[in-house]
Amino acid sequence: MRRRKLLTGAIAAGATAVVGSGTASAATSSGDPAAGLEDALFRLPAAEPVALPLLTARTARARKAFRAAHYADLGRTLPGLLATAAATRNAATGHARQQASAVLARGYVLTAELASKQHSDAAWVAADRALSAARDSGSPVPVGEASRVLAITMRRSGSWSSAVHFLTREAAELDAAEQRPAAVRTTLLLTAAYSAATGGNRSTALALLDEAEEGVERLPDVPGLFTVEATRAQVDVYRIGALNALGTPDEGLRVAAGLNIGYMVTPERRARAWTDIARMHHALGDGTQTFAALRRVEQEAPQEVRRPALRALTSDLLYGPARVRGLREFAVRTGALPA
Repeated sequence: MRRRKLLTGAIAAGATAVVGSGTASAATSSGDPAAGLEDALFRLPAAEPVALPLLTARTARARKAFRAAHYADLGRTLPGLLATAAATRNAATGHARQQASAVLARGYVLTAELASKQHSDAAWVAADRALSAARDSGSPVPVGEASRVLAITMRRSGSWSSAVHFLTREAAELDAAEQRPAAVRTTLLLTAAYSAATGGNRSTALALLDEAEEGVERLPDVPGLFTVEATRAQVDVYRIGALNALGTPDEGLRVAAGLNIGYMVTPERRARAWTDIARMHHALGDGTQTFAALRRVEQEAPQEVRRPALRALTSDLLYGPARVRGLREFAVRTGALPA
């Protein structure tokens, strides 16, 4: 029953995506790295199955593009990757099919991540397909990864309480004593905490953050999680974001002061940390520090600062009461203002 409800929601939310006619080339011309995903999800290009090691290597390259915040490259890669992964899974049987399903799930996870960053409805469909493929893999780690991106789409649609319930239930099914499942469990708790914060549920958000923090203290950092690490730094970044969402950004100042962003392993995650710090300073009315943080986002990941949410923050700062030297040029350079 749960699977049926999720699929129904994904189809309903993705209806607008069916109407669109984006292509990979459209992504380049429009400046939206996710423009080609909407069409590709419903009309995958023809592809032949490939050997599983080759498919895994192609998925690893796509993951590397995401972690480097090379979103235009990722948007061009994903349609072909999804088609090849689906063909490989469909041609396989037994354990090989389960392995191919795990790889396909991760391709859809990347698709959902990119679509969410660009505020595309394609995220719903990609996340639902990610979870379906992950469950077919029989492995708890891909299931956790897919659950996280599906919950993000739920939260973005306003269903924050459903996202929290879904994530905490999935987290409870992961073994907290095994390193990789425990690390994935931590990422689910962090996403649940932020989801609760967006709904104004302070007690739940802080309790989930504390539980995630206990998790990373019990086990050493686990490198190599698919799109987000389970580290103390990540807990701190999510805490800053949750405090922003709860309307108490001043409480995040102490957390930000102790955060060493340089220890974070990917440009995408470092850019996300600076994004939350920019939002914190903006909420506190400090235009100079907000702009300084936005500049750090750009230094870490130039394509990240062109996302709709970052352009909106830049525009809001530009038209605010403070006058910040260099902001207008930055706004033009990042697409918040027409050139």
